[in-house]
Amino acid sequence: MSKPPRLTLPSAARARRLPTARGDFAVHEAGGGARGTALLVPGFTGSKEDFIALLEPLAAAGYRVVAVDGRGQYETPGPREESAYTLEELALDVLAQAHALGEGPLHLVGHSLGGLISRAAVLRDPAPFASLTLMSSGPAAISEEQQARTKLLVAALESLREMPPAESMPAVWAAMRAQDPEDAVPDSPELAAFLRGRWLATVPEQLITTGRVLLSEPDRVAELAAVPLPKLVLSGAVDYAWPVPLMDDMADRLGASRVVVEGAEHSPNAESPQVTADALAAFWDSRAR
Repeated sequence: MSKPPRLTLPSAARARRLPTARGDFAVHEAGGGARGTALLVPGFTGSKEDFIALLEPLAAAGYRVVAVDGRGQYETPGPREESAYTLEELALDVLAQAHALGEGPLHLVGHSLGGLISRAAVLRDPAPFASLTLMSSGPAAISEEQQARTKLLVAALESLREMPPAESMPAVWAAMRAQDPEDAVPDSPELAAFLRGRWLATVPEQLITTGRVLLSEPDRVAELAAVPLPKLVLSGAVDYAWPVPLMDDMADRLGASRVVVEGAEHSPNAESPQVTADALAAFWDSRAR
């Protein structure tokens, strides 16, 4: 779970709804887009706020930046039906968002689960995109160590699916937090309240279905390597969902550019945003030459 370093939007950014052919999505947007547009897709239990510290530096680099809440995530509503959150459906949402953002170079960035969703979108239709960045996202299912925790979460949500979310979601949140190590405690009461509020606002079926994706996604690297699109694999120096050597190997198999952000772990977008923004802008700029 990414912890945004701050919750206040920079002055140059705004919160709005992005209308698409598949419904409206809550987004944070910044920048005029002289050099292109970046669409940022968050991960499991995440939201657009995970990218809040990237908005200002990427906008300053000349890019229009749009960070989105996916269907059923935080401030984007979604139905209480698991079929609405399959990888295919979420990929179609990303393609609809891409078309709604209009003409010009569009760079797709997926963090963690968002990388698997973005990969599925590109495999279905790469035409809208100028590049793909997989941020802290691996070739297939998450590591066995992380699978155990995700299985417990999915099972807990499934066991309480007959309860109203207003009852089930606080119960699961409390159980999850009881298992956290001490260093996972949020830095401030404001951040703690945000993380809990985001969890409570997320549709349970979205978490159940996407949790299963993390547990079962096959290796599709060879398929993606065949897509003639510039690719970047970016991660922290430590990652427990997908070990860093696994992402190194994936980058080699993809023929992708590779960036490791020293001092960051699973969320370089939040843990080292300036270095991450510089790496993204440099990669996108190189595509324009």
